[in-house]
Amino acid sequence: MYKRINGIQHIGVGVLDSEVSQKWYRKFLGMDIRMFDGVAPAPLMDVYTHNETITKRASMILNLQGGCAMEVVNPTSFQPKKVEFDVELGDIAIYINQVKTRDIQKAFEYFKANGAKLLSDLVKMPDGSSTFYVEDPNELIFQIVEGSNFYTNSKHVTGGPNGCVIGVTDIDNSRKLYSDILGYDQVVYDQTAVFEDFKSLKGGEKKFRRVRLTQSNPPGGGFAKVSADTYIELIQAIDYTPKKVWKGRIWGDVGFVHVGMDVRGMKGLGQDLADKGFGFTCDTKDTLDMGGTTRVHCTYIDDPDGILLELIEVYKIPIIEKLGIFLDVEKRDPLKPLPDFMLKALRFTRIKD
Repeated sequence: MYKRINGIQHIGVGVLDSEVSQKWYRKFLGMDIRMFDGVAPAPLMDVYTHNETITKRASMILNLQGGCAMEVVNPTSFQPKKVEFDVELGDIAIYINQVKTRDIQKAFEYFKANGAKLLSDLVKMPDGSSTFYVEDPNELIFQIVEGSNFYTNSKHVTGGPNGCVIGVTDIDNSRKLYSDILGYDQVVYDQTAVFEDFKSLKGGEKKFRRVRLTQSNPPGGGFAKVSADTYIELIQAIDYTPKKVWKGRIWGDVGFVHVGMDVRGMKGLGQDLADKGFGFTCDTKDTLDMGGTTRVHCTYIDDPDGILLELIEVYKIPIIEKLGIFLDVEKRDPLKPLPDFMLKALRFTRIKD
């Protein structure tokens, strides 16, 4: 049976107010393509919501210049909560969403001129590239990084997400999942130090081990041209006992709620994951039909620290629903990207402010 993990499809973001957050993501991150947007119960997530089914608005947004999508999650059946303690770098969670840009200096000047809450000046990452950190309206941290492999050109200063930073208790143990199973097996850097680019973040003056990973196999799937290369950066506190950011909270509260991975061959992959100790914590069992236009198979697994990863096998999604243009993945070569005319047609779903 064919099985493959294509890479990161999206980052899930729990927010206080979807409209306010999405407007910020359009203005500063260029995430102006809305692929779907709807309110519905989320029974699949009961295991992560104290066995009570919540209702949420979910919006999948994209920057067509390139990068992954973001799923903006805004609960409607309860008021989402922020973390009740000061989160510090190294705490156990998906801590930072990384967003790529062609021109880091231009991006920094744009964010500064337009009143974004900057958390740092331009600083250097361990590989010598430049970066800066910024806070969104939910006090979540975004890191703008120098990137490559952009799909289209536009006036916006950034593309979309190309990775995330995850706080873990033991990097070597975490890599049994992220590297050995999920395929993020290529090490960009592995350093232990007090890092200059972390110093402006809460707790960032401490010592950390920091491992940035990418896939040695090229990304695949219909959206591979857009998502391109993606990264997972694991950080481990050396002289600090980290706290669990999601302890006592539920999925849908404010924070980066999950990393979504695009996969093919879900059932066979599920057996492999179970055999290696990472079995599905929840599973739609079969295809999930979203209004007749979208069919997917969704499952979730926990990493060694309980951080939530969503696995999505897409069967059918609308490209431009009103024009009757859909992607039927089941009839396609699993590694073949969508044709350019279909990908670029997504611009007709652009939201303008």
